[in-house]
Amino acid sequence: MTDASDTIDETQFENPKGRVLIIAGSDSSGGAGVQADIKTVTALGGYASSAVTAVTVQNTQGVTGVHAIPDDVIAAQIQAVLSDIGTDAIKTGMLASVSTIETVVKALDDAGTAGLPLIVDPVMVASSGDQLISEDTAEAIRTQLLPRASLLTPNAPEAAALAGGTIEDIDDQRAAADELLEMGAKAVLVKGGHLEGPQIIDLLATRNGVRLFTRPRIQTRHTHGTGCTLASGIAALMAQGLGLDRAVEMAGDYLHEAIRRAPKFGKGNGPVQHGWTVNASEFAQAPVRGDID
Repeated sequence: MTDASDTIDETQFENPKGRVLIIAGSDSSGGAGVQADIKTVTALGGYASSAVTAVTVQNTQGVTGVHAIPDDVIAAQIQAVLSDIGTDAIKTGMLASVSTIETVVKALDDAGTAGLPLIVDPVMVASSGDQLISEDTAEAIRTQLLPRASLLTPNAPEAAALAGGTIEDIDDQRAAADELLEMGAKAVLVKGGHLEGPQIIDLLATRNGVRLFTRPRIQTRHTHGTGCTLASGIAALMAQGLGLDRAVEMAGDYLHEAIRRAPKFGKGNGPVQHGWTVNASEFAQAPVRGDID
């Protein structure tokens, strides 16, 4: 038995928004990768689907194994999602080999996703410092994925690896961003969390100029998965219709608070609190229903 007030008007979903297809690796600890992406997209009001590219063996102390998903399975996941649910934005994370990158690019091209926001988090180095990909794979990111990116979101070591040189200050961040724009990315967010100083400065560069996002540094070791979280947050907000600048700003604010509220799990670099936007008190006050068949 269902109350009349529970009847859903499905016409409100005729033009759905907020769908994000996540193409990334799995993190067994739940703090990064697909798990962090799904939590973030959900916490910011979107709907997450996924194509898992690799299974990693890791916890807050480091990565001890990376096991690739077969390329045909990756392509099949992408096709299955896009042919049915569809998406409003795409976020890529860990793509562990050249063949995986080629597979993902072809699957997206075959599905006709060129007009959708593509947020590329070039996962090359874990928060623990572990190197995750080979130089051949890094080159494939430069030549095949980067030119398709609506937004590239490297941290300072990743930006330096992709653009060449070193990054030690804001001038280096800007120089790297300019180089990555020249390589074909439509916009680049060079994150400053790995640099020294009491403030973290993220630099957003487009062909129209540069914008800086400055926040106080939180002294903590619990920053596992911050890159995944920021990129998927931007994707979630752009999928709901926000412009690039506003999506970057809001996702950065969300991440800053998630770091501040980190649950302090693990012996190493612990995860952030992705679910801080969820108000548990509202759920606790919801009426108990006993009349649903």
